Amino acid sequence: MTEKGEQVRGTVSGPANAASDTAQRNRPRWDDLPVPDDTANLREGPDLHEQCLGLLPLVGVWRGTGEVVYPTIDGPFHFGQQLVFAHDGRPFLSYEATAWLLGPDGEVLRPAARETGFWRPQPDGALEVMIAHATGIMDLFYGRVRNLTSWEIETDAVMRTASAKEVVGSHRLYGIVDGGDLAYVDERAMVGQPLQPHLSARLHRVAG
Repeated sequence: MTEKGEQVRGTVSGPANAASDTAQRNRPRWDDLPVPDDTANLREGPDLHEQCLGLLPLVGVWRGTGEVVYPTIDGPFHFGQQLVFAHDGRPFLSYEATAWLLGPDGEVLRPAARETGFWRPQPDGALEVMIAHATGIMDLFYGRVRNLTSWEIETDAVMRTASAKEVVGSHRLYGIVDGGDLAYVDERAMVGQPLQPHLSARLHRVAG
């Protein structure tokens, strides 16, 4: 193992991974691929690329609940969500988000939003983030690592299919909060409304 790999594995043994069972878990992987598969557990697989060290606390599988609000909906509504940040040793993280709508008693009603994409940190500290939504929208974000535990991104461009909802902009802030949870707020400008809060969630680490 390289010296960098030892440093990474030493870092993830700290408070952000206080729950011992998370250290033994990972995203499903294809071990028979001819190239390294993504890993969401920094103890397994290739070393994290040094360009991704500013994103290190994000790597893992996160699960929790959140709230949807907007002037054009009857909400607020509540949802469950899982986020997966993983890597294959190259200078980017893969990203997947799966959500499900919750009823008034916390029961699962149905599948909800899906997102997939890549977080691409640059040598100058900038962040390039591409996120595709199952609803026919593609966001191109630019942003930065604010500090060791928070990340901010804002859309530079939004593309959408003819059948997609009108979305013209988004701003997201992610952060590791007390207890090692991951929290985020997503503000959106859509359907004729100005930029304002739309989604927020707090997620706990379940793997990595």
